[in-house]
Amino acid sequence: MSSLCRILSSSRSVATNLTRGMASSPLTDMLGKLNHVAIATPDIEKASQFYRNLGANVSEKVAQPEHGVYTVFVTLPNSKIELLYPLGEKSPIQAFLDKNKAGGMHHICIEVKCIESAMSLVKSKGIRPLAEKHKIGAHGKPVVFLHPKDCGGVLIELEQE
Repeated sequence: MSSLCRILSSSRSVATNLTRGMASSPLTDMLGKLNHVAIATPDIEKASQFYRNLGANVSEKVAQPEHGVYTVFVTLPNSKIELLYPLGEKSPIQAFLDKNKAGGMHHICIEVKCIESAMSLVKSKGIRPLAEKHKIGAHGKPVVFLHPKDCGGVLIELEQE
C-alpha cells in the first residue's frame, strides 16, 4: 500500500471512530460521490445528439482500446453520464448489447479516496472485485469493478478521486 493510501486510510479510520453510532460503517465512510452512470448504446452518435439537443456539454467520442470501448462523457452539474459503444468484436460492451439490443444502464461509478484501501475493504466484506489488481480507467485514474452478484445485481466501478 502506498504511503498516501496509508495516510488516507488512517484518516478514514479516525473519521469512522468519530462518527461511530451515527449509522456509519467503514464501507459507507469509504464511498465518495457518484462519478458517473454508464449507459451502453448501440448508436453512440444518436445518443450523443440526444444529450446535445437537451443542451448538455457532450465530449467527443474517444477510443479506449485497453477497455474495448468508445466513450463519450455527458457533463451534468453534479455528475456525468458515460456513453459506451463497443470497440472490436471482443468488447465487453458488445456482449452486453448482444443481450440488451436497445442498450441500457451498464454500471455506476463511485469515487473512493484510495483504490487499494477500497479493494482491501470490499474483499474483507465478501465483495468480489472482477480483477485482482486495479486498472487505469477512462479518466486516467485507478479503477476496479465489483461483481454485480455481490452488489444487488448492479455492476459497480470504484474510481480513485
